[in-house]
Amino acid sequence: MKARFRPCIDLHDGKVKQIVGGTLRDDGAGPKENFVSEKPSAWFAETFRRDALTGGHVIKLGPGNDAAAAEALAAWPNGLQLGGGITPDNAAQWIDAGASHVIVTSVLFDKAGKFLPEALEAMVASVGSSRLVIDLSCRRTDRGWTVAMNRWQTLTDLDVTVATLDRLAPFCDEFLIHAADVEGLCSGIDGELVEFLGAWGKLPMTYAGGASSLADVEKVDALGQGCVDVTVGSALDLFGGKGVTYAELVMWNGR
Repeated sequence: MKARFRPCIDLHDGKVKQIVGGTLRDDGAGPKENFVSEKPSAWFAETFRRDALTGGHVIKLGPGNDAAAAEALAAWPNGLQLGGGITPDNAAQWIDAGASHVIVTSVLFDKAGKFLPEALEAMVASVGSSRLVIDLSCRRTDRGWTVAMNRWQTLTDLDVTVATLDRLAPFCDEFLIHAADVEGLCSGIDGELVEFLGAWGKLPMTYAGGASSLADVEKVDALGQGCVDVTVGSALDLFGGKGVTYAELVMWNGR
């Protein structure tokens, strides 16, 4: 197996942005923005479609992003996954709008961060496990890595362990894992997390967080034993970064 680069479209206030992940808040303070695009979401989706970059994700970071998300999905029907505010009540409509999968985290927990198995069952009942991606975005804690919800502000009672992955695997098609502590910092990946995920390796997985160069992308491939795909955000020239070019990553996928 070999890892792939998977693209992303992060939406905030209706625009394509790159944000330092840990700076999203509900208290009214604006997040730290690395990049705000003048191009619409559909332009990015059309670019990824042209270069056959499958399995990418569109993430709605808060309210005001439905129209931009719908435009991206319409530009590449069944070519992108969608996350952000997904519930059993609205998941099917996003599949109908063109998402290949829906991505969930917060809906699987109560407000205090307690995991709700019945919520996961409701998501599966809504769209089926083959259309579901579970986002186990996490922070480092004294327990190892702990899933964080509510735009990574609230730690949950669920740790990223072999037991957790085995427990959740029957209910989804893939896992998406943001390393929230390094997301948007372009300071390097969480190699230990990637290595752990690759050693498990029973379902497709995409890692996001900290990739700052092609060397980091290759490190994910090596540490993840080819089982862990990788997303590059703020370091990518497509998003105003200087660490790695989009053309390099398209070529890397074709290696």
